[in-house]
Amino acid sequence: MLSPMLASFLPLLLLCRISFCQYSSDQCSWRGSGLTHEGHTRDVEQVYLRCSQGSLEWLYPTGAIIVNLRPNTMSPAAARLSVCIKPSKDSSGTNIYLDRNGKLRLLLREEEQAEGKVHCFSIQEGALFIEAIPRTDISRRITAFQYELVSDRLREEAQSPAAPCRPCTDAEMLLAVCTNDFVARGIIKDVGLEEEHSQVSVEISRLYRQKTRVFLSGGVRVRSWTGNIKMPMQCRVKPGDGEFLFTGTVRFGEAWMGCAPRYKDFLRLYREAELQGTNPCHVDTD
Repeated sequence: MLSPMLASFLPLLLLCRISFCQYSSDQCSWRGSGLTHEGHTRDVEQVYLRCSQGSLEWLYPTGAIIVNLRPNTMSPAAARLSVCIKPSKDSSGTNIYLDRNGKLRLLLREEEQAEGKVHCFSIQEGALFIEAIPRTDISRRITAFQYELVSDRLREEAQSPAAPCRPCTDAEMLLAVCTNDFVARGIIKDVGLEEEHSQVSVEISRLYRQKTRVFLSGGVRVRSWTGNIKMPMQCRVKPGDGEFLFTGTVRFGEAWMGCAPRYKDFLRLYREAELQGTNPCHVDTD
């Protein structure tokens, strides 16, 4: 059942105003104000964000906006992408729907946005229809979230409690070193528990790659890095002796663990694959 206000917008979708994003590198951001809707609150503004990640901030929401999230280059692989959004814990003033060919499905109520949890959906499920909740005082309402485009496989892993805890196969381990957002050799210093996940504190002795600065250098004269890697709580990770090869993805600026074999086990596997000529990429193991 659509709200009376939301239903009143549907015949007017062809009368939308269009707004494009500001971008830097492959990040897009959009910031708008509902005050521009005053006097014509039935307008629906089209917002286009064509980057792999970015953010949206809608101040004093009134009326509605449609947010189209797309990659910056179109290809057949784009159909296999998912969108993940992470609302700000201060986000309020709207309900968020998925709009596919004019059919709306509720994604997040106002109160659910304040939980700040990540929600993912297939890019094929449509655009975001963000409807302002009518209020006499909108001065303290701001709807804000970050978003990322990820592969459908990463979305399925994020939504499956068992997937991140399953040991990686040999092939997955070798491929992770070539394709993951970060690859680092180091030790586990500590494991802490947060609301819904474990936080693994690590000390890195060899940093092969990091997409963003999730591991920080100890200084010019110190050849080590430190940082935290998150894991689902049910994986029951514990501090252990010896070195590991940490691999994984970066989601909303946070490192999430993927394959993490003991380094000696990875080295054995890598050298066997090297002899057979089956390594998907080269790794400097000296």
